Amino acid sequence: MPVKPSDEDQPNTIQPNGPMPNAENEPLRAALERKRFGGLDRRHERHEDDAPVSRSDLSKGPQELIEDYQSHINWSVVIISSVVILAFSICTILSPAEARTTMKLIVDWIAINLGWYYVLTMTLVIAFVLWVAFSKEGDVRIGPDHSRPQYKLVTWVAMLFAAGVGIDMLFYSVTGPVVQYLTPPAGQGGTPAAMQDAVVWTMFHYGIAGWAMYALLGMAMGYFAYRWGMPLSIRAALYPLLGKRVRGPLGDGISIIALIGTVFGVATSMGIGVVLLNVGFSLIFGLPEGLGLQIALVGGAVLLTIAATTSGVDRGIRWIAELNLWSAVAMMLYILFSGQTAFLLNALVENIGRFIVTFPARTLQTFAYQPGTTDWMGSWTLFFWAFWLAWGPFVGVFLARISRGRTLREFVIAAITAPVLCDFIIVSLFGNSALFQVMQGNTEFAELAMQSPERGWYALLGMFPGAMFLIGLATLSGLLFYLTSANSGAMVMSNFSTSIPDPSHDGPSWLRIFWAIMTAVLTVAMLIAGGVTTMEYATLIFALPVTVIAYLVMASFYKVLRMERAEREGQVLRRPSMAPIGGHVPERSWKQRLEQMRAFPSQRQVSQFLQRTVRPALDEVAAEFGNQDYQVERENISNAYGIEEPILRLPMDTFRDFLYHVAMVEAPVPMFGGRMSRETDVYYRLEVYTQTGSGGYDLMGLTRQQIIDDVLERYETHLAFLTLSAQTDTASVITPPGVT
Repeated sequence: MPVKPSDEDQPNTIQPNGPMPNAENEPLRAALERKRFGGLDRRHERHEDDAPVSRSDLSKGPQELIEDYQSHINWSVVIISSVVILAFSICTILSPAEARTTMKLIVDWIAINLGWYYVLTMTLVIAFVLWVAFSKEGDVRIGPDHSRPQYKLVTWVAMLFAAGVGIDMLFYSVTGPVVQYLTPPAGQGGTPAAMQDAVVWTMFHYGIAGWAMYALLGMAMGYFAYRWGMPLSIRAALYPLLGKRVRGPLGDGISIIALIGTVFGVATSMGIGVVLLNVGFSLIFGLPEGLGLQIALVGGAVLLTIAATTSGVDRGIRWIAELNLWSAVAMMLYILFSGQTAFLLNALVENIGRFIVTFPARTLQTFAYQPGTTDWMGSWTLFFWAFWLAWGPFVGVFLARISRGRTLREFVIAAITAPVLCDFIIVSLFGNSALFQVMQGNTEFAELAMQSPERGWYALLGMFPGAMFLIGLATLSGLLFYLTSANSGAMVMSNFSTSIPDPSHDGPSWLRIFWAIMTAVLTVAMLIAGGVTTMEYATLIFALPVTVIAYLVMASFYKVLRMERAEREGQVLRRPSMAPIGGHVPERSWKQRLEQMRAFPSQRQVSQFLQRTVRPALDEVAAEFGNQDYQVERENISNAYGIEEPILRLPMDTFRDFLYHVAMVEAPVPMFGGRMSRETDVYYRLEVYTQTGSGGYDLMGLTRQQIIDDVLERYETHLAFLTLSAQTDTASVITPPGVT
C-alpha cells in the first residue's frame, strides 16, 4: 500500500513556462490531446452521483466510496438487519405452527411461479464465470499486475473447500441418493435408470452451480478491493453501475439484503449441523437426543466460533480449514477401503461421467412436462439454488480475502474444479455406500434414510468395520465443517455491517460475537418451528432478493472487464514509429545487458542511482512537459526503507491520470548466473509502477536519456489506451449521465 507522502513531499505542480492560454489562443495541451484522439473529444461533465463511464471515473472509486480512512460501524445496516432477523425469530418461536404453514404457502408459490427464474439465474451465473475464465481478461489479477498469491496452492484449495462446503453436504450425501432412487422426480423409482441418476442428482446439487456463484461474487469483490483499492464489499462491486449512490441508502439496502441472506444461509447450515451432530454426540457420549441437546450444541458452537474467529484468518480459520480437509480425507479413505472398494470406485467414475454428459440438460431442467414435480423442485433443486445464493455473498468475501494475487482464470477454474471434485468424491462414496445397502434389500435402512436423514447417515456408518472409530472420525469431521462455515460466516457478517477502507482488515471482534449470537437465535427458532424443513423454506424465501444482486454484479463486472480490455488493447495501439523493442522493457545496449546479468545492487547503490540518474531524468522530462503547457506533478513518497521514491503524474482532467512511479523492490539473488559467489541473499530493483501495477522491468543501469525515452513511451501507451477506452466506454443503462 502506498505510503502517504509527508507535508514536504506533497505534489509540486510545475506551471507552464510558455504563454498562458486565452480565448483566442487555445492551450497546446488541448490541441495535442485532440490530435492524438483522432479529433474525438469525448470528455463529459460527470455529475458526482453518476455511474463511472470510463476507467478514469473508476479510478475515483476509492475516494468516492471511502468517507474516511477509519473503520466504523454501519449502524443502519446493523439495526435494520437485526430487527428483521429478531422479528422473524420471535414470531417463529411464539407461533411455530403458523410460521411453518405460512412459509410453506410462500414456498409453494415460488416453486410454481418462480422456479424457472431460479434455474435461469444459476445457469447465467455459470455461463458468465466460464466466459470470464476463458476470455482474454482471464489473465487479469485480483490485485495489481505485480501481485502474487499469499497462500500456497494446497492451503488455498483447502480453504476454498472448507469455507464453501458445510456439514449439510454430509447430511444430504446419504438421504439424497436414496430419495432420488426410490422416488425420482420423473420416471419409475427403484429401477436401474433411477439408480444411475440417484447419486448424480446429489452431485448436481453440490456441483458447479454453487461454486460458480461463489466465484462470481468472490472475484468481483476481490477485483475491486485489491486492484482498485475499494472496500471489500458487495456495494463496491456495484460501483461501476451505481456510482457514488452505493454509499447511501441504496448501498445500505444492498448490504442489508446480502447480510440477511448470509445469516439465513449460515443458520440453515448450523441447524442441519446440530441435527446431525445431535445423533453423533448421543452415540458417542450417551447423551439424550432432542431439542435440548441441539440448543446446547448451538451454544457450544457459538463459543468455539467466537474463540476461533477472533484469532483471524491466518491462525484460527486457516488451522481449522486444513484440519477439516485432512479429517475429511481420512474419513473418505476409511469408507473406501473398508467398504465395497471396487463397487465404489466403479460407481465414482460412472457418476462423474454421467454428470458431465447430462450437466447442460440438468442445468435448465424445470420438469415443465412432468406434473406433480413442484414439491420435488422446491425441496431439492430450488432449495439448493437458494442455498448457494444465500451463501454466495459471505463465501465470496472469504474467498476474495484469501485469493489476492491470483488471476481471474485461475480463481474461477480452481473454484469450480478442485472443491467440486472433493464434493463429488464425498457424495459418491457416501451415496453409493447407501445405495449398495438398498440394493441388498435393506429396506429398513432405506426408510430410515428417507424419513430421518441424520439417523440414516449414522446408521450407514455403523455398518462399517470399526464402527465407533468411524462414527467418532465422522463426527469430528462434521464438527470441523460446521465450525469453518460458522467462523467465516461470523467474520463476513461483521464486515458487511462495517465500513472498512482496508480490505485486509475485518470488522470488530465484538460485532462478530453479536452476529454469531444472532445467527444462533435464528437457528434455535427454526429448530423449534420444525427443524430442517423449516430451514429449507426460510432459505428459499430469503434468497430471492439475492438473485437481484447476482444480476447487478454480473452487469457491473462485465462493464469493468470491457475497460480492462480497452487498456490491454491500448498497450499495442500506438504509432508504429514509437513501437517498443522487446515489449515494455527499455532498449539497452549489449554492454548494458551483459552488465545487468551479473549486477545485484545493494540498497545503497539503488538509492544513489535514484538520486543521480532517475530523479534528474524525471525532473527534466517534467520541465519539458511544463514548457509545452502540460500540467505535471512531481512528488516523492518514502518507502519502508526510508528512501524517497520519485513519482511523475500528469492529470488528464476527466480521463485517467498518467502515472510513472519508480519504486524500489527487494528480490532474492539467484543461485546461478554470471556472479558465482553471493555476499547477500537479496538485491534491489527499480521497477516502474503505473495505475495497474509494476511493468516488471528494472531501470537500474539505464542512462538518463533511456529513462526519459521510457517515460515518453509509457505516456504514448497511456494515450493509446485512452483512445480505445473513449471508443468503447458507454454510459450505464441503469444510471445514465445526467440522471440523479
